[in-house]
Amino acid sequence: MSTNTVFTIGRQFGSGGRQVGKNLAEKLGIPFYDKELIAISAQDSGLSEALFSNADEKATSSIFYSLVMGNYPMASGALGVTEMPLNDQLFLIQSKTIKRLASEGPCVIVGRCADYILREMENTINIFIHADLDSRVERAIRVYEIEEKKAEDICLKTDKQRANFYNYYSDRKWGMCRTYDLSLDSGKLGIDGCVDQIINYEQLWQKNKGNAI
Repeated sequence: MSTNTVFTIGRQFGSGGRQVGKNLAEKLGIPFYDKELIAISAQDSGLSEALFSNADEKATSSIFYSLVMGNYPMASGALGVTEMPLNDQLFLIQSKTIKRLASEGPCVIVGRCADYILREMENTINIFIHADLDSRVERAIRVYEIEEKKAEDICLKTDKQRANFYNYYSDRKWGMCRTYDLSLDSGKLGIDGCVDQIINYEQLWQKNKGNAI
């Protein structure tokens, strides 16, 4: 099975979005990038992996900076790179890495505002994986071995962190349907069902290019 498409995947915590992306990449025989982006960005920049790991999918904590720049500081481009907080500088470095990897060929990229970063690329499909809270809590306990009493809180807090990161570094809203090409409920479809739906969508999209109403 061949493709020239770059797939980006946003996901709620516990929805299995990472696994969907990994299985999709394996089925299509294309590269998969999630935490791997930390090591690659560090190598590209010559900076420590620990810096990228600590800032991973976290917006800057500078309240003053946010007040000065408004709701969408990174979208405005008002400041130079060296004037930005460290997290913002790291975001720009990782953005360059994401653009480079996407330009090299088809791949799957999980999280990290990849859909927004690659918004000017035509060969992208942007996906959001979600599920009901009970399904996500169950997966968090079973797959991530999180304590049952902490699982729901971790799901909700991680989602809030991801939303803050996405909303801060883009001019879009995390999880809203119009932000993505395809939104799938893994609680109803299962991991493999989501993978199949993404592949079906990509095939239909390629077939109908130029024929849209």
